[in-house]
Amino acid sequence: MATEKLLGIDDDIPPRATWIRMLMCELNRVASHLLFLATNGMDLGAVGMMIYGWREREEVLRFFEKVTGLRMNHNYIRPGGVAADLPDGWRDDVLRILDVLPDRLTEFDTLMTGQPIWRERLQAVGVITAQEAIALGATGPILRSTGVPWDLRREQPYLYYRDVEFDVVVGTYGDTFDRYAIRLNEVRESMRIVRQVLDRMPRGDYRVQDKKVTPPPRLRIDESMEALIHHFKIFTEGFKVPEGEVYAAVESPRGELGCYMVSDGSGKPYRCHIRGPSFVNLQTLPHMMRGGLIADAVASISSVDPIMGEVDR
Repeated sequence: MATEKLLGIDDDIPPRATWIRMLMCELNRVASHLLFLATNGMDLGAVGMMIYGWREREEVLRFFEKVTGLRMNHNYIRPGGVAADLPDGWRDDVLRILDVLPDRLTEFDTLMTGQPIWRERLQAVGVITAQEAIALGATGPILRSTGVPWDLRREQPYLYYRDVEFDVVVGTYGDTFDRYAIRLNEVRESMRIVRQVLDRMPRGDYRVQDKKVTPPPRLRIDESMEALIHHFKIFTEGFKVPEGEVYAAVESPRGELGCYMVSDGSGKPYRCHIRGPSFVNLQTLPHMMRGGLIADAVASISSVDPIMGEVDR
């Protein structure tokens, strides 16, 4: 999105490409929160939850592999659209995921949400106030657990989020139980968004038809020398981006994921900085754990749901 803004093509992205991006982003949110439910349960003694959460996440990763060729770390969303169109049968695959999850989420509620031991381990543990969360720059479920309904999909809509209906799930007490419950219910809201995406998915191109930005179709490479040269130059030299600076952000499963870039007019950014939400959210831990028990530290750390690649700096 940041690159597209610098190129001036952010308003030219085909509708189908934008809806595909929303589909993949929301399914990724589902997979991320399911992994949290799995690891959070294991961290706090609900070992069976690790198996169940992992099982449901596998359904989403299997779909990602069918669409992109990879289960994780796929380079699918690219400047100008997406790498390839959705494969045959994709709609049935998504509906299969949506049909399975509701009953499984109800089971998770039975296993954990209403379980007295689970509540005792989480309620009034790792409390953070809205003022502290805002001062520390925390976003995502951590900020929303304090009752602040801040979600970039709602506050600064990108893609087509202003055209779909969903609720921003918030907590009340800012404790580890609220953060758990928010992620569980955000899975339900993402499923609600995905169903709307299925209903509104249009036909058409899956990327802009701009030779300076997007490579030619694979079949054209075998037929045209011009297409072969175009493909070679795109993947060896890249494409030049006009001079300027830009910041673009999206609502990742852990909060605001931003990209700040400065272009000097070449094919490589002069400066690039990624705002990883886990890196910012991690500084809330001293506030959550102050005055608590050592046993509760595990619950607090787990509730932040950090990604190691963002916090190892």
